[in-house]
Amino acid sequence: MDAARARFAATASQIAELEAGRRLALRERLRAFAELRGDERVLDAGTGTGGLAFAIAPLVREVVAVDRVPELLDEGRRRGEEFPNVTFVEGDVTRLELPGGSFDLAASVRTLHHVRRPELAVAELARVTRSGGRVLVADQLASGDPVAAVELNRFERARDPSHERALADIDLRHLFESNSLILRRAEFVREQRQLEPYLDLAGCEGERRAVARSLAPGDSYTAELGWYLLVKPGF
Repeated sequence: MDAARARFAATASQIAELEAGRRLALRERLRAFAELRGDERVLDAGTGTGGLAFAIAPLVREVVAVDRVPELLDEGRRRGEEFPNVTFVEGDVTRLELPGGSFDLAASVRTLHHVRRPELAVAELARVTRSGGRVLVADQLASGDPVAAVELNRFERARDPSHERALADIDLRHLFESNSLILRRAEFVREQRQLEPYLDLAGCEGERRAVARSLAPGDSYTAELGWYLLVKPGF
């Protein structure tokens, strides 16, 4: 079992509880941000236990929720009875076994920093979105200062071995541009984090916890998340 699957398999229930607690707030953010009509077919790439899928399900026609960790998908299925329009599918967000142009909205929330090659994930989001459709990406941002970005990513990897790299705003924008996605709107959200619960969420214990504490920005710190809504040009 690789680091990402081991980490998420061990903490699936905790993740699901956290996502359930912030579901209504996420739904309202999506309602305000994503410009939904209500008839969309949506992809949730890197769904985890269904956080985005369950938040957006009442606002759209159908959600296909993809993740590569079976334990997360199983936890989502157990909790998803009230959302019959959500289907969970095992798959890799960098190699989606889904037809091109088959979604009105392809979304990835709090996922790209777990992906070794995020450029492939963004390319897949663009590929499966229909012409004129939307792509939604939200993820933690690294600083534009390279030294600060290295320090952040060193801490995050010590806390969570599934963490690959948080990207800076400019890096994400370059990925979008390289896939011919047109930025429609962007918002930046500050998220206050308490260190000890944040370590608990990753199942960070023992020597790894001590190392993470030594690298942490503080007992309480502010993370920045970038939200991006993009359009795939039509013909």
